[in-house]
Amino acid sequence: MRILLALIVLLWLPGAMALSIYTEDWPPITFQRNGIADGMAVEVVREIQARIHDNSSIDVVPWVRGYRELETTANVMLFTVGRSDAREKIMTLVGPVAVSQTVLLCRKGEAAGLLALGSGIFSRPVGAYRGSIFADAAVAAGFVEVDLAPTPQVAAQKLLGGRYDLWSEGSFVVAAVLKDIRQPADAVEVVRVLESLDLYLAFSRGTSGKIIRRWYEGLAAIKKDGTFRRIYNKWLPHEIAPLEVRQLGLPPAP
Repeated sequence: MRILLALIVLLWLPGAMALSIYTEDWPPITFQRNGIADGMAVEVVREIQARIHDNSSIDVVPWVRGYRELETTANVMLFTVGRSDAREKIMTLVGPVAVSQTVLLCRKGEAAGLLALGSGIFSRPVGAYRGSIFADAAVAAGFVEVDLAPTPQVAAQKLLGGRYDLWSEGSFVVAAVLKDIRQPADAVEVVRVLESLDLYLAFSRGTSGKIIRRWYEGLAAIKKDGTFRRIYNKWLPHEIAPLEVRQLGLPPAP
């Protein structure tokens, strides 16, 4: 009986609470293959889990659902999440696990004409996926008409179908998104770079500081021994792996 009571108490301790881990379909960083989460950041997360003995499952869900869980429920981790001042006020960020450029894209052959518009380009409609930092970047840049699609794939389809003239997205997922919708990688071209964006593991308000510290130390360990660089270069061979480790944002729960 005493052992059973001790186990019950242990399960209720903040540091012993299991994480609910969510990610999205955003290849090659995160995606689902045959019902199983895969991708560069997924491999990083699983390597950290092995180091810290965490067996939480990784669920691939629509971005809006994962972000809603992050905003409303304790002991949730969502990845990958772009850092912003607003997000630092409501979540704890550990990383970076990737660095992406937010690029503004158009249909092939149209960049010169759009750039020739000068400030008039800001009146042209832009697409991005709902709830993303890429939609925020387009608004921050001054675009007045931002169409929100449910997924990056739908955003790309709308651009190529002529629904709007520009698409805001992370640079290293563009080719994979186009492949998903059976379009060639050169179907679009870059108009301009809007920003460079660090991507993090995000922990919800109320998540135990002990849990977050374990994840921070796990990430630091795989960056120190070269495992992180190996995984990063496997998936993103032309990108430079970010090797610093930071914890930003909301102070975690005790």
